[in-house]
Amino acid sequence: MSLLVVRSLGKSYKTYHSEFQRIGSWFYLPSKPREEHWILRDVNFTIHPGETIGIVGQNGAGKSTLLKMITGTLQPTEGSVEIHGRIAAILELGMGFNPELTGRANVVHSAGLMGFSSAQIDGAMTDIETFAEIGTYFDEPVRTYSSGMQMRVGFAVATAFRPDILIVDEALSVGDAYFQAKCYKRIADFKEQGTSLVLVSHSPGDVVKHCERAIMLKDGRIEMDGSSRDVTNRYLDELFGKRDKKLPGKEIGAESHPDLLVEMSEEDAFNTRPGYRPQEYRWGQGGAQILDYVIASHGESYPSLVVSNSQVDFYFKVRFDQDYESVVPGFLIKTIEGIFLYGTNSVLASSDRSVIEVKKDECKIFKFSLPVSLFEGYYLVSFGISSGFPVDELLPLDRRYDAVMIQVSRSSTFSGIIDLQADFAVCDGVVGSDGNV
Repeated sequence: MSLLVVRSLGKSYKTYHSEFQRIGSWFYLPSKPREEHWILRDVNFTIHPGETIGIVGQNGAGKSTLLKMITGTLQPTEGSVEIHGRIAAILELGMGFNPELTGRANVVHSAGLMGFSSAQIDGAMTDIETFAEIGTYFDEPVRTYSSGMQMRVGFAVATAFRPDILIVDEALSVGDAYFQAKCYKRIADFKEQGTSLVLVSHSPGDVVKHCERAIMLKDGRIEMDGSSRDVTNRYLDELFGKRDKKLPGKEIGAESHPDLLVEMSEEDAFNTRPGYRPQEYRWGQGGAQILDYVIASHGESYPSLVVSNSQVDFYFKVRFDQDYESVVPGFLIKTIEGIFLYGTNSVLASSDRSVIEVKKDECKIFKFSLPVSLFEGYYLVSFGISSGFPVDELLPLDRRYDAVMIQVSRSSTFSGIIDLQADFAVCDGVVGSDGNV
């Protein structure tokens, strides 16, 4: 059975010619509004037990309005929301908390509004206090709390009793990494028991990491509903602009490069290379084109298997359609699920951090070299080129996300995803405060 069904949901705000007309509308008297602005319209989706769904969209897309209608704090203008189960929501930090009351008193008040009895609240109080981990502040007024402390108490009380649907609207972003991990561990435990998660975030990485499915809102309507990786790529497209894969312009002959094992093509040969993924996501403002790439390791180009912990060179060729005072090449590796593992650019990876100036119709080949310290499996590689200076906001010119897949061979030296190359020793004696034995 579905936990949540949203049908033809819409919300509008009306402006009237006078306050009398506004008041008359409350009593269903005929009064035509001067204008009507729709925040959401024709929104339809269903959530099943155990689903984890991310909701993304630019500011003003209607995300918060949607959540408020789902939780009942805002009434829809049209459509319906059917809920089969209990919802717990963290929409705003400390929402509903009285700043003059203590954390403990606010827990009693909030849990009471959620419909729990005094006996149930008393039984859960110790667990709530322990989970929040704010010490003696739990019995201090909430006005003395930091935003992170409010989030801790808010999350602790919202999840003290396992809900059927848990809604989190950016609240975890203010918490420290330790507490975020603790929250997501509780969410994972709830999910195994059938709880569904609805996560609203501006971070595509968080959505991919924690959600299998995502919904993108645009101008108050559902723009896309699908896998979290596909939807977040579409969201990035919306933020930075999408490009056609077939780009016009004169092709320039490839420059020779002493480190290349295979000379790059004189034409756009990117999609002909081994490991290329037709499902790549290409976006940017234009002004440059990534035409080709080479992956080289141990004297072999485009190796079918990359040996774990081996040094690998990633080359890519860019042609520029105009002059730029400064460009910044970038490189990124993800898991096949879309989790960001490592990203860098010419500024972060270069010791001299010199400015790269280019001219119109010029081609340049860039290289990132690194040990691929990853466990056995498949990984996605992305290339990018941006313009601007490092201290300013960079403008993406051409980015080919998830464009290449590499396969890493098994390693017997570690388990997990990334090899952190730990050392081990058996120590005799006592370890001093300076770390010496």
